[in-house]
Amino acid sequence: MRIQEIRNMFPALSASVYGRPLVYLDNAATSQRLDGVVKKMDDLALWTNANIHRAVHKLAADATEEYESTRDAVRDFIGAESREEIVFTSGTTDSINLAAFSLGETFVGEGDEIIVTEEEHHSNIVPWQMLCLRKGATLKVLGVDDDGHLKIGDLESLITDRTRLVAVAHISNVLGIVNPVKEIVSICHSKGCPVLIDGAQGIVHETVDVRDLDCDFYALSGHKIYAATGTGVLYGKKKWLDRMVPYQGGGEMISTVSFSGTTYAPLPGKFEAGTRNINAIPTLKPALEFLKLLRDKELQEEITGVRDYLGSALQQLGKVRLFGVPRGTETKIPLFSFTVDGAHHEDLALILDKMGIAVRSGQMCAEPLMDRYGVTGMTRVSLAPYNTLEEAEYFVNSLGKAISMLI
Repeated sequence: MRIQEIRNMFPALSASVYGRPLVYLDNAATSQRLDGVVKKMDDLALWTNANIHRAVHKLAADATEEYESTRDAVRDFIGAESREEIVFTSGTTDSINLAAFSLGETFVGEGDEIIVTEEEHHSNIVPWQMLCLRKGATLKVLGVDDDGHLKIGDLESLITDRTRLVAVAHISNVLGIVNPVKEIVSICHSKGCPVLIDGAQGIVHETVDVRDLDCDFYALSGHKIYAATGTGVLYGKKKWLDRMVPYQGGGEMISTVSFSGTTYAPLPGKFEAGTRNINAIPTLKPALEFLKLLRDKELQEEITGVRDYLGSALQQLGKVRLFGVPRGTETKIPLFSFTVDGAHHEDLALILDKMGIAVRSGQMCAEPLMDRYGVTGMTRVSLAPYNTLEEAEYFVNSLGKAISMLI
């Protein structure tokens, strides 16, 4: 496959903005939707619109099959041991909140500790802060160095016998460096500490095998992998999910209900209260099939070429400061966050928008990391496999013009 073939699968890429062809470079926030995803959503909403697991009629049976076969597809894609370890959520944020509440209510008490890193998205900070406030626990932070690398050497000493979990991003949504999560898991497990991985970016750019990583939890979103919004997954090892209390109460998550007490459904139903996003969750299936297509060697070489060009070109632009610099054999995804001396990040984004280019500006839901680098915000460009070399060249030229206009 070639990039142009990929582009043909995404109707939105033919749009125009202010009379110019759309150049969509905000993929780390939300990717555009695959045509197969749009068709699946339409078919489900029109022809298979019935609640799942409950009724015996044909529409309900078809809807249930679509939903549950998606669970099997996710299990296969991430290498989980069983389908019971796949819990559907509304996205990474919901997944982490579920884990923080249920794990916290079950295992965390006063004086215990949770460790996060300095580069985390707010979604992998705030739920743990809320847990710590609720339980009287302490939140500890593993730092990053000036180039955007986690200080892995500090991790072992940071973990104590009161540490109940380490939560870490597979890939920072700001820095774009693939973190050594397998090494992190190994260190934590050697100290008897479980690990949750925020895989919002990792599932997009890496081949994820949760059993190989040996992580205890892995959270991901559908809207970053070309599926519908409001879809996500929390993978959890069965040994943890079995012991954790439910996150929400209601229909589906119960076995029996009486005023004298309630018993809960077996996994994964215990964590899927009420009516799920039944017309959207099955869009994960065509999205995952698309991700498999992207493993084509020649296509990957083409995508890597676009990434390398953009990284090199940005380094050559005067006054541009890049954040997240890979070292040695480290991998950096096609994501570049930067500041420009003398230009505000939002002004840059507004000018680029008028040129038809969509980028992200601001704190990118990572305010502590902005504080770490002494900036109020950054501009971020993040590529998907449908972004061409011509688009990257147009972006670089347009950025140069924007900088000239502002400085």
